[in-house]
Order: sequence, then structure tokens, then C-alpha cells
Amino acid sequence: MMNGITGFSLWQSLLAALVLTHVTIAAVTIYLHRHQAHRALELHPLVSHFFRFWLWLTTGMVTKEWVAVHRKHHAKCETAEDPHSPQVRGIRKVLLEGAELYKTATADRETLVKYGHGTPNDWIERRLYTPHSVFGIGVMFLADVLLFGFAGVAVWGIQMLWIPLFAAGVINGIGHWWGYRNYEVPDASTNIVPWGILIGGEELHNNHHTFASSARLSSKWWEFDIGWLYIRLLSLFRLARVRKLASRPRLDPHKSVADMDTLVAIISNRFQVMSRYGRDVLRRVYRDEMRHAASTARPLLRKARRLLMRDESLIDEQSQRQLESILSDSQKLETVYRFKQRLQAIWRSSADSNEHLLQALQEWCRQAEASGINALQDFVRVLRSYSMQPAPA
Repeated sequence: MMNGITGFSLWQSLLAALVLTHVTIAAVTIYLHRHQAHRALELHPLVSHFFRFWLWLTTGMVTKEWVAVHRKHHAKCETAEDPHSPQVRGIRKVLLEGAELYKTATADRETLVKYGHGTPNDWIERRLYTPHSVFGIGVMFLADVLLFGFAGVAVWGIQMLWIPLFAAGVINGIGHWWGYRNYEVPDASTNIVPWGILIGGEELHNNHHTFASSARLSSKWWEFDIGWLYIRLLSLFRLARVRKLASRPRLDPHKSVADMDTLVAIISNRFQVMSRYGRDVLRRVYRDEMRHAASTARPLLRKARRLLMRDESLIDEQSQRQLESILSDSQKLETVYRFKQRLQAIWRSSADSNEHLLQALQEWCRQAEASGINALQDFVRVLRSYSMQPAPA
């Protein structure tokens, strides 16, 4: 039969291909990424093995290899040892040759041993999935032709290209090159779009690099992670159990003095703290400076907006000199920027005792309040309210 046993037209077959590729995307983000690589959730054995079987059919990827490469990416991010950093290898290389970079990384035995621990090693993995990973792709080809006839060849082709293009290329490439950032982590990860649907929520890559062990990739109220929706549905039927989520800051309006509880809460929620500082202090002071700046000074100030928020490790020497030049012309911007650096230094001083860190935090709050800058003073009041304990009723 030309249309296979389904009798689908060409357009119906292509629609079916999109559905099938979405199942593959769900398998990658839920099983390989959140479950296996980061242990953010537990899956029922039936669900876990279905995803493993489906990936064998549609990608030929071996769980241990994928997990090892991804964990190494996090451990060596944006360095020469990162398997697929566009900051190191170039965006064109990662976008167009992401699958080749993946294959090169999986050929490194040391990578698999060091980063691939804890992945399935049962009988079917040892005897079928790992040694005969290509066989599953062949089975999928025959199944597609049987189901969709001649159109099945196109269906199979779409399935084979989907993960190399979108996961290996788009997420690993564009996800470290272009987009917006909720959090200034010390790597170039970005959120490509705020609605993670096409690639299962993996579009929210900056959120993931900030909270790598979280089962939910969305962070802001206006972001959507369809992979998280599927996890919640699986949890509803007791087929999944969430183990880890990104911490959310608790604010106690009754607290007026920074104590040890405040310190622990700030360190635990440091990325959210810096995100709030960027929004409530840096951006507010920047806008005020722009309103009062002479027209000749505004072009230079515009260049400072991104640099003020950026993690220092990601600012090159030329941009650093440019930022220092801008700060020298604006006392207010320089003040709030230096306060940002000092606040970050508190949680980066891991060698200091908690008592010393608390003293540094209290002194930071005292000096920020005495700065005379309203945005900074307002931020201090919020910062002191951070708590690990629920606010009293």
C-alpha cells in the first residue's frame, strides 16, 4: 500500500511525524536530562524503560553517553574541555555540526567513566541498547514505511534530524549565544524564548544552568515549560516523583536586622538576590541617569546597560575598560555597581567563617543605607527580610 497501513495522506503523515518527534523531545528532556543526568525526579520503571526504548528507536543514543557528555558540559562549561561551547568553538560549528561534536565526545572513554555513572546497566542495556544502538534506527525505518508507505521515508528522515538539529544544534548552540537571561551565572547560557514547547522546555537554558538540578525549567510567571507539564501529569498518576526544585526566596516582613538566618537565605538564593538587585537597583539607577544625562553622553550610557548586569567573568578586557570609563563619569552608577561587587564577594568568600560573613553582610547593609541612594536603601529593607523559615502568621 502506497500510504501504508494507516492510509494517511502526505500531510497527515507529516503531522504524525511532528507528534512522534515531540515524543522523542519529551524522552530527551524528561528521561535523559532531568531524570538521568540531574536526578531531579524519579520515574516509574515502565515510563523510564519506555523512554529508553523510544530513544533507541528514534535516535540510537546510549543513555550513559548522553548523560556523560551533558554532565561534562556543566562541569567544564565555556572552557576548551566543554564538548560543545559556541563561545569556544564558534556558533556555526556547534549549530551545524553539533551531532559530530557529540560523537567525538562519546568516543572519549575517560569522559564516559568519569561522568556516566549511575546510568542503566541491566541485561537489555548491555546486550541490545548499547552494542546495537544503530539497529533500533533500522527498526524505526521499517516501522515508518509500514505505517505511512512512501511518506514513511520522509517521516523517518524528520525523526532522525530532529534531535541533532534542535538538541545538539539549537540548544547547545543558540542556547549559549543568543536570547535573554534571568540570572547572571558565570557562563553564557540564555533563554532562547520564554515558552518552552517545541523543544520540551529546553529553550529555557539560562534557567537550567542557574538551577541545574531542578525538575522545572521555567522560573518567571510568564515562562512556560511543557516538559514540567508532562512531569506533573505523570506525578498525578504516580508515574513520577519530583525530587528537586529551584529554591524560592522567603521574605519575612517582620525582620529588620540581618541575622544568620538572613545570611543562609541570601547565599542559598544568591542568583535570585542578584536578579532582584539588577532589576530594583542597577536598572532603576541607570534609568534615572539616562533621564538626566546630556544627549552626547547617552550613547555611551546605553552600552553600559548590559555590562552592568553581566557577570564579570563574561566581560572581556575591552568591555571592562569601557565599563570603567562609563562608571567614572557617573558617581551613582559606580556606587551601586561597587555595592553589587561587594555583595557578591560575601557569598564567594567560602573560606571565611559564618560569623565573619554575617558581619560583612551587616556592614554592607549599614553602608548601603547610608549611601543616600533610594533604590539601594529600598533594596536593603528587602534583603534583610530574606529568611529560610516561613514568615510568622
